[in-house]
Amino acid sequence: MEYTFLGRSGLRVSRLALGTMNFGYVSDEAESFKIMDAAVDAGINLFDSADVYGGPQKPDMVQGYGISEEIIGKWLRKQGSRGKIVLATKVYQPMGTGINDKYLSAYHIRKACEDSLRRLQTDHIDLYQMHHIDRNTPWEEIWQAMEVLVQQGKISYIGSCNFAGWHIAMAQAAAGSRHFMGLVSEQSIYNLSKRTIELEVIPACEKLGLGIMPWSPFAGGLLSGVLKKGIHTKRAAETREMVEKFRPQLEAYEKLCDEIGQEPTQVALAWLLHNPTITAPILGPRTIEQLTTNVLSLDIRLSEETLKELNTIWPGPGGAAPEAYAW
Repeated sequence: MEYTFLGRSGLRVSRLALGTMNFGYVSDEAESFKIMDAAVDAGINLFDSADVYGGPQKPDMVQGYGISEEIIGKWLRKQGSRGKIVLATKVYQPMGTGINDKYLSAYHIRKACEDSLRRLQTDHIDLYQMHHIDRNTPWEEIWQAMEVLVQQGKISYIGSCNFAGWHIAMAQAAAGSRHFMGLVSEQSIYNLSKRTIELEVIPACEKLGLGIMPWSPFAGGLLSGVLKKGIHTKRAAETREMVEKFRPQLEAYEKLCDEIGQEPTQVALAWLLHNPTITAPILGPRTIEQLTTNVLSLDIRLSEETLKELNTIWPGPGGAAPEAYAW
């Protein structure tokens, strides 16, 4: 396993992160335990979750409130592996029917953090991430709430998810005015077929020292060899529609992967990892076999010719803004 710093922080994390969104939804508790065991054995130390992850498991809930975190907590208690992992989770999404059971008010941040700690059966969260931007809560309130949690030793670092470039800039300006470190990472959707963050999010992260953790590195299965292997997702109809939309690119992509003798998933990850701004793509394996295949991507070094072909098949927005569209 390779390791790198999480943004400008001194925290070292694995170049691949274990995403746990499928825990309790696609993967039951026993399978989730096996996946986490295999991840640690492979050297993965960055585990990413969210308070809302887990899927609809209980009849009185419309979402899987806390189930993924509960599974991780049980595993940590059983394995005693807390010191081996960097534990990340998120706050923002609705966690109940109450008017304040969501978003980023100081009220909800405090309660959500306490609830996550209880479900995770730990006394601290290493990376506490804002799952989305909250346009109605001022940064003074958000950062004050986060500062208190840091002072209490309940969280160590703070990250963002799904922020625009200017959101990141505003957040860091507000944090700097308080002499607070602010954000160290950003999670964004980023893969060969979705490259919009190259316009402003990646340049903002590079300038301000945030590591990037791409989610959906395989574009919901599109980049996993879908033409050859078929569609095996819970969103089969949606995936089938996307396959038809991108069929010419997919045919060229899978042909290129065959020519260089690599699995499509491994090429998709290797393409992300060749970018020094990328800290760790977030994997969402449903099985140990998928995890094992994904880890092999660390050994792949794509040639300049292959990178050029990938950019031809999956063109980006043309670089950073404003040059990408202004001239």
